[in-house]
Amino acid sequence: MTSHRVIRRIIGLVVGGIAAYTPLFAGGTAAAPQPGVGPAPVESLDLSRYLGTWYQLAAVPQFFNLECARDSRADYTLDPQGNIAVYNSCTTWSGGRNEIRGTAKVNDPVTRAQLHVSFPTVPGQDRVDGPTNYIVTALGPDYSWALVTDPSRLSGFVLARSSALDTPTWDQVRVAITTAGQTPCMYLTSPVTGGQADMAPLCLR
Repeated sequence: MTSHRVIRRIIGLVVGGIAAYTPLFAGGTAAAPQPGVGPAPVESLDLSRYLGTWYQLAAVPQFFNLECARDSRADYTLDPQGNIAVYNSCTTWSGGRNEIRGTAKVNDPVTRAQLHVSFPTVPGQDRVDGPTNYIVTALGPDYSWALVTDPSRLSGFVLARSSALDTPTWDQVRVAITTAGQTPCMYLTSPVTGGQADMAPLCLR
């Protein structure tokens, strides 16, 4: 079985597990998400500090990123309209480059941590204005890592400024995931050059 097929099987198992998520599955440490109540954003996001390059170190599997084998990253810059220009890229299984550009617009003027991200080349996601689909729900005090999810909690990304995090920081990330009403078992680690080399459920790392 090829590596790509193995990853597809792992993703299928993890995504299936998301639908069956209960507090017991999370070890009983988090309350079940309340209908209509999304994860809380951080109290305040300094967008100027949030701009720049972020490496994806773990994520809830999504079918749109099946082509990504390693080195998934996001680059954020300020555009002329005052929104965030998004450039996502990764290395594919064939060694090529997969990339997409979009725009992130702040929906929450109080915390500035809830945004709508749009991609003009993706049907249904091509409008700059729209509902929140990107919530910065946890953030390292030095902006060295971030946890991003959405109101449904069906997506999630562990982002970092470097290709690796130390053990105490990973412990903080797991706590943040649980606090957001998710479980680390939903997340697969993302291979990054200079960092982790495998894909595995974060709860087993």
